[in-house]
Amino acid sequence: MGNAFRRLQEVGIRPQDYLGFPLAEMVDAWEDQTTVARHPSSDVDEGNQTLSHSTRFPDLANLPPEIGLEVLKNLNATDLCLAACVWHQLANDQLLWQGLCQSYWGSVTIYSRVRAEDGSFLFSFKDIFMALDEASLTFNTDPFQGINYLTSKGILGDQPIEIARFLHTTKRLWPNKKLEFLKKRQDVLERLVQLQNFENQFLPNALRKFFKEVSVPEERGATLTVMIENFSKRFCACNPKLDLSKDAVFVLCFSLIMLSVDLCSPHVKNKMSKREFIKNTCRAVSDLDRDFAGHMYDNIYLAGHVAPKTFH
Repeated sequence: MGNAFRRLQEVGIRPQDYLGFPLAEMVDAWEDQTTVARHPSSDVDEGNQTLSHSTRFPDLANLPPEIGLEVLKNLNATDLCLAACVWHQLANDQLLWQGLCQSYWGSVTIYSRVRAEDGSFLFSFKDIFMALDEASLTFNTDPFQGINYLTSKGILGDQPIEIARFLHTTKRLWPNKKLEFLKKRQDVLERLVQLQNFENQFLPNALRKFFKEVSVPEERGATLTVMIENFSKRFCACNPKLDLSKDAVFVLCFSLIMLSVDLCSPHVKNKMSKREFIKNTCRAVSDLDRDFAGHMYDNIYLAGHVAPKTFH
């Protein structure tokens, strides 16, 4: 067992990475096969002996498959493709590529159709990864072309909820390109907001979370209004005990955006005071708790803009 850990360390793999993994049982057979006693040759000085084969990290193909897969799953797609030149069967394992796909693209329609009734794979997850990677690069140039690429190949369903799930769970899409797409696909925007979870979140923080996923429009217009309307509806649904109406949240969101510009813009010399914000906000939203308004001001003052720029 000690030899196994030393060999893992020789290639930079820490034993603690496998805590909880049944290494002992898996390496016993390997230890028996690869451990070779080092006896000094009768005609060679002991100090000049070369290391035996057993002291080198073994070929992954000679390890139990479970250990080989555990090692390879730490690689990214590029390194895994290179590893396939040496360990073709291991590095092309469907489960490895399935894990890579789902780590970057959490929800894609084809995932539910990848297995046949007998459990066999109908598609190669490696091929799916390559297609999704190409589509993501295309999306960040032309979002409509990127989505069309996936729907035309049957990888992504053309339904608004399927596209919304793809946008919500994909890490490789630029927020400003999402905004460009959602400006013309408000049906997808509505479902995308419904996938957000704002439960027990302070309103300014929830708004930041929303604008981190989808960039805020540069100008106030119809797109921003629709975005705030959908956000307000979802925020109220997630926080029914907050005792704020959808219209009240809508007004507060715009108040927070304007306060953010006022406090964070270097071009505004006379900053709005906390007292002024509380007075104006309570006038716009009747029965609003003054302490709640004050906490929102403090949040913007300390944490910054609710819609930081996320353009690439």
